Amino acid sequence: MNAKLPAGLLMTTLLIAGCGGGGGGQSAPATPKVGLITKTETNPFFVKMKEGAQKAAQASGLELMSAAGKFDGDNAAQITAIENMVAAGVKGILITPSDTKAIVPAIKKARDAGVLVIALDTPTEPQDATDALFATDNLKAGELIGQYAKAAMAGKPAKIATLDLAPGITVGQLRHDGFLKGYGLTAGDPSIVCSQDTRGDQAKGQTAMENCLQKAPDINLVYTINEPAALGAYTALKAKGREKEVLIVSVDGGCTGTKAVQSGQIAATSQQYPLKMAEDGVKAVAAFAKGGQKATGYTDTGVTLITDKAVSGVEAKDTAFGLANCWG
Repeated sequence: MNAKLPAGLLMTTLLIAGCGGGGGGQSAPATPKVGLITKTETNPFFVKMKEGAQKAAQASGLELMSAAGKFDGDNAAQITAIENMVAAGVKGILITPSDTKAIVPAIKKARDAGVLVIALDTPTEPQDATDALFATDNLKAGELIGQYAKAAMAGKPAKIATLDLAPGITVGQLRHDGFLKGYGLTAGDPSIVCSQDTRGDQAKGQTAMENCLQKAPDINLVYTINEPAALGAYTALKAKGREKEVLIVSVDGGCTGTKAVQSGQIAATSQQYPLKMAEDGVKAVAAFAKGGQKATGYTDTGVTLITDKAVSGVEAKDTAFGLANCWG
């Protein structure tokens, strides 16, 4: 089956529900199928999401199909995955859209065919292009680290670098906007001395930080879209001997990132919960497949500020909590 798929698309089918032996030559009823389409299969966030989907499918008696692009942004692979899953007769599709606008026509075709489509983690544009959304409140995630950074700077004039995701991806824009809101800034504020895109990649995060330091050597606060970008920024700062002088805040709450908070490389991060997103999504598809109940609207799957250096006025948990609830 995999050999017939286009290059760049990874698809697996996992039969979770056991098939009971039937008597008298009667065949067992077909097991309802649910599809999971992630941006990649290697990112620990999506690995944990798939684990959550597997666990929930087993508990719900569903057959799980999964697919992923070769790289973050592989919209063509996600379109093909939707088409394959609809052809296979899935009752519902869970998707983390790589291109939040370009994927919409394919989602519409699936919904027109009677398939329940739920976005996980990243909303489509428009958000109601899917039946429902199960995700972190990414604006709130950014706002929490913005509030933390403001308090931690304790009135010191900020020279801020923002290491963002990429244009046109809602999750990145929401986190960025939330950080500004939490800190009390608006776009274009002169305290933001450098902004670079990283695609959430550690090597690109390092390069972006190096570029920002060339532009503004006195940067003292760094916002990053995620923890790989934060660790890249830390590497660049350490090479300049400035790692102890610059506050880094981030979003995700993966195990590697949480350990970086514990070691002091990152001051604080907003932790999200991909396993819960997937589990809740599969349960919603099961309810639809078995009883016709259709999930709608937005379900907030939670976010927690993680730091070992708490500040007044900003609710947070320590890294012991973070490590007990991290992923990756």
